[in-house]
Amino acid sequence: MTTPVETVGLSELYAAHRLALVRLAVLLVDDQASAEDVVQDAFAALARRSNGLRDPSAAVGYLRVSVVNGARSMLRKRRTVRGYQPPRTIESVGPEDRAVVAEEHREVLAAVKRLPDRQREVLVLRYWSGLSEAEIAAALGITPGTVKSTASRALDALERILKDREGWS
Repeated sequence: MTTPVETVGLSELYAAHRLALVRLAVLLVDDQASAEDVVQDAFAALARRSNGLRDPSAAVGYLRVSVVNGARSMLRKRRTVRGYQPPRTIESVGPEDRAVVAEEHREVLAAVKRLPDRQREVLVLRYWSGLSEAEIAAALGITPGTVKSTASRALDALERILKDREGWS
């Protein structure tokens, strides 16, 4: 039995719509290589759909929405990377410095404890246990997308908590 996507012909969809979708993605992400990646991911997601699409004529719409969502995700990721500030390095390892670092660690752990359960679980599994998004999703019984959004909200909340504390800028 063929799925609706096979009926539409994925290779025909690719040949007919790839260029227009790449143009759309370029307008959204301002980078040809990233745009091509977003479009490729959209076609790969369509190919992975085991049940295909209920309406084969909706394949182009599905791809368009997938490209827009992929571009948004890429832009969010870029913003996160640009906003990253590496942890400050400590020149000296004297007892005073160790005490300051220990106090900062205590403050971060206290802030993590104030997060909602799901956010705390995702952060702990991601940053302390080093699990991938897929592994976290499987462990918590949620989707990888939920892991991403929960981690993002948790980091934002953690930043707000720490900024509210005295001594954090």
